[in-house]
Amino acid sequence: MTNCHANPLPSPTEGRCPGTAASLARNQTVDEADDALTPAQAFDILYAFCAPALVRQAYLLTGRRERACRSVERAFQLAWQRWSEVAHDRDPAGWVRAVVHECALSPWHLFRRRGHVPDPLSDPADRALQRALLLLPPSYRRTLVLYDGVGLDLPETAAETEASTPAAANRLMHAREALAARLPELSDPAELHRRLVRLASAERLGAGEPAGVRTAGERRTRFWTRSAIAFTATIIGATTLTLRTAPMHYLAPVSPGHTVQGLPAQGMLGPLSPEALALRAGLSKEAAGGRERLAPEPR
Repeated sequence: MTNCHANPLPSPTEGRCPGTAASLARNQTVDEADDALTPAQAFDILYAFCAPALVRQAYLLTGRRERACRSVERAFQLAWQRWSEVAHDRDPAGWVRAVVHECALSPWHLFRRRGHVPDPLSDPADRALQRALLLLPPSYRRTLVLYDGVGLDLPETAAETEASTPAAANRLMHAREALAARLPELSDPAELHRRLVRLASAERLGAGEPAGVRTAGERRTRFWTRSAIAFTATIIGATTLTLRTAPMHYLAPVSPGHTVQGLPAQGMLGPLSPEALALRAGLSKEAAGGRERLAPEPR
């Protein structure tokens, strides 16, 4: 495995070490460490061994210090959540590196404030290389960093990017051509590697403490677990309330009312006419009861 602690971005022209050796420190593998170390100690060793190099790799992919550090911390939080899987993986460092790259290139970062604006650099040459890298498609950029920066060979690069070997070779070729078109001096792979190393080392990049990463991951896990339990309890409560209050038999719906057409408009009361006043006065003088009220007089 490439020693990502001592040499974060090994030269691609040097002897490529297989990326699947998975050593946590010199002459010590995860399986050997599991017998003598607690999970927290083994995680701390992996973090101290790989985090500094992964921050620099994420910085090459994103151009932003904050985003690079956040991607590394998120990847190690996921590794701690799945430590039983990561500790027995053939390449724990490669497992974490793949997650770091996926987090760094996630499109959701574009919705953050200044998510697509790189950090300014003082050196014009580094600034030109950073701009050229960020203009590459994410898959091309990742392939270039893995092959010409980290030092993986082509099959390992293809496996980590979940592509076939011919597809990875095609991405690498197009990425190199795009960089050489903008910066002709980078047509030499050795010079490209040297410039990538210098760009990755141009900013002061540091990773947090492993204990803090573990604590944040556990806190995040507890939060989402409690949220899932609360959401499930809410669904169960709503379902129970619906079953208790819903009618047990069919209720015919009440048909809505309809406007009746063709009726005259309702008249409004107003002052009585002289004829109506005379009729009312005459009726008030008549007897209120008796035979005369039932048999009208002939006229």
